[in-house]
Amino acid sequence: MESRKPYLATLPGLILGCLVCCALWGSAFPCIKIGYALFGIPAHDSASQLLFAGLRFTLAGMLVIVGMSVAQRRPLVPQARDIKPILTLSLFQTIGQYFFFYLGLSRASAMSSSIIEASANFLAILFAALAFRTEKLDVAKVLGCVLGFAGVALVNLSSAGGTFGFTLDGEGFILASTVAGALSTCLIGIFSREHNGVLLAGWQFLVGGLVLTAIGFLMGGALSPTAIAPAIALIIYMALISAVAYSLWSRLLAVNPVSRVSVFGFMNPVFGVMLSALLLGEGAGTSPVTVIVALLLVCGGIIIVNKPKKPSELPLFSREIHIL
Repeated sequence: MESRKPYLATLPGLILGCLVCCALWGSAFPCIKIGYALFGIPAHDSASQLLFAGLRFTLAGMLVIVGMSVAQRRPLVPQARDIKPILTLSLFQTIGQYFFFYLGLSRASAMSSSIIEASANFLAILFAALAFRTEKLDVAKVLGCVLGFAGVALVNLSSAGGTFGFTLDGEGFILASTVAGALSTCLIGIFSREHNGVLLAGWQFLVGGLVLTAIGFLMGGALSPTAIAPAIALIIYMALISAVAYSLWSRLLAVNPVSRVSVFGFMNPVFGVMLSALLLGEGAGTSPVTVIVALLLVCGGIIIVNKPKKPSELPLFSREIHIL
């Protein structure tokens, strides 16, 4: 008797699961700004912003570790051989990426940030090909990179009224965050060949979160919730973004071909822009047509880059762990 496929291996399950993940990751952009307001964090209070980020990722790491330990019915404890990859990943994926991301997002719009962050897909390919030598550039990948960066440039030029809307401590920090994230993507692809990817992700969340918390605290950061219940609910939700979306994405990859799952990554900037407009009212000074064209460029680039020529030629960054 033929066994039934898991629901997430069916087309409806695949679509639903991927859209849930992308909606969660896209909601992180406006939720961070809402969190700054709920926790009484001024735009230029870098110490408190880092403390806020550290609290979120420490909690996210705990949720992944505890959740996967329960699911696997054994403690998710790293061995000695896992320590170096965990520390390396935490340096790039959580500490480096979110040090710049949280500081930059307080000075840049969530809408522009969500599109700039989408360029991580293209940077990961360039790093993989030019630095790590694990990918080969071809016409499709180069075209995808060009389209994606065109979308990033378009939305910034439009939001600044025809001039390049770029500040070092705003969009510049977001771009630096994206570079760190792209490097971590390449490292994840290398480390996960010999290590448990779930274990690495959970523990690097925890290590990176504790480091960011310590940095923010030592710099004099403080959290002063303006409303206790909404503030607590938000920080728990933001931790769940990382824990739940990552766990679900991993399960989707386990029961589906990687290429079928990774192509849905183009929805991240779409949800980011839509939710930023809905929750924050951003984009009032930007033409809706311009935003749509920019999104189409970014999404088109991601789709082109993600489409493998052969089943064996899957792009490295399709294994990326999104933790926004």
